[in-house]
Amino acid sequence: MKADVIYDGMEQGVFEGRPNRFVAEVALGGKSVRCHVKNTGRLKELLVPGRTVWVQHCEKEERKTKYSLIAVEKPGPGGEPVLVNIDSQAPNGAAAGWILRGADGLFQELTCLKREKKFGNSRFDLYFEADGRTCFMEVKGVTLDMGGVAKFPDAPTKRGVKHVEELMAAASAGYEAYILFVIQMKGIRAFAPNDSTHPAFGEALRAAKQAGVHILAYDCLVTENSLSLDRPVEVL
Repeated sequence: MKADVIYDGMEQGVFEGRPNRFVAEVALGGKSVRCHVKNTGRLKELLVPGRTVWVQHCEKEERKTKYSLIAVEKPGPGGEPVLVNIDSQAPNGAAAGWILRGADGLFQELTCLKREKKFGNSRFDLYFEADGRTCFMEVKGVTLDMGGVAKFPDAPTKRGVKHVEELMAAASAGYEAYILFVIQMKGIRAFAPNDSTHPAFGEALRAAKQAGVHILAYDCLVTENSLSLDRPVEVL
């Protein structure tokens, strides 16, 4: 199976620091380089000095940095390294690839797939038509692991609450509505909303379930240069 998201120009380095949420400092090839962090979450449990990271080299002239931070290794339960993709743009590509593969039998025939489709005051990540059904899907990348339970968000997200509320409106209007949590690692046994960080998001998610919004969570196969949606995990 071809990976859903593939990176080229990858290099291995060591994380040194994060002076702000957009920039990381990484030891690479005997020198310290500044990298764009493609994730505005806190990531405090992942971005620890001394951790092995993978960065993507880019030579676009308009960029202030020539590298993007894509993945980080963390110690697993038995001490073995677990690779976590932290690229916040990758989950949409992984979700689209999963839908094109048939979405584990969610439908029989896909006739339309679009990204960034507008509904109400939001743009949902994916819109697809299959078996005569019209569907909206919002995709959320998850990098926070709390004892084998993946949680979202790792920082308050008013935008995330708005998306969940708009999904409820879409369901009320007759669309099939989905929120897919893409857990950007393996080794996860379940997913749950992070009520301790943002109670309003958890409340909105539970209300969405009652309103008929489908809530899905999948883990991912992660390598230093790829990401693919893999298996469903239990939603708590």
